[in-house]
Amino acid sequence: MKLRRLFLSLGLLAGLIYLGGCALLYQQQRALIYFPRPFVTAEGSGRLTLPGDEQTQVRVTVWPGRGSGALLFFGGNADDPHLSLPLLARTFPEYTLYLLHYRGYGESGGTPSETALVGDALKLYDQIQGRHARVVVLARSLGTGVAVQLAAARPVQGLVLVTPYRSLVEEARSRYPYVPVDWLLQDRFESWRYAPRVQAPTLILGAAEDQVIAPANAEALARDFAPERVRYRLLPGVGHQSILDDPAYPQLLREALAGQGAP
Repeated sequence: MKLRRLFLSLGLLAGLIYLGGCALLYQQQRALIYFPRPFVTAEGSGRLTLPGDEQTQVRVTVWPGRGSGALLFFGGNADDPHLSLPLLARTFPEYTLYLLHYRGYGESGGTPSETALVGDALKLYDQIQGRHARVVVLARSLGTGVAVQLAAARPVQGLVLVTPYRSLVEEARSRYPYVPVDWLLQDRFESWRYAPRVQAPTLILGAAEDQVIAPANAEALARDFAPERVRYRLLPGVGHQSILDDPAYPQLLREALAGQGAP
């Protein structure tokens, strides 16, 4: 009888520890998703502020282009958007570049969340689209979840997703297999849900050696789009970050967003 009580007590203690761990993950989940970092000012760039209150002003870095098109860029989790600016400016000199600083990142105030980031992306599109004949979208990693929802809701002319995921739920399941993430996760970024609504020609780039987001997830996301609107390309020998240094990377971006390599 005493042994049985001991096992019951140990089981109860283990259950309480498990529930406590789940509660902690629930409370701290956004600290595990978003990693704001300081930014480096890009000389020659401008600024745009999205509509909002003084405490949550959201900033956008603007780099003027020679033509009438606009490129909206949504970076990765710990990205400084200004570090992407030199490559984008070289690759797309004819586009005005708009690089969103997520809430809590760079110059932007507030706290990041799925609702906030997607809402800010929609505000950015609505604020600038009347100034440009063509609006295309480029995103990588975390930003792909923002970009897919934007492209599903607004008529963009091109979309490129670099090392994307199908949903944060699936990513969290793989990292925390013993945690009921389906119940706990607030920011779900379910790109698979919005992909069928995207009308823009879309290029998805996966990294064969990606240790952050499995390339199979990018390929699976490609199957969620209308087949005639999407093209999937897996770059060999590169990882989540080193894909940016692949010689083929800028040319693939240019072909997709200049309308030359659209599916």
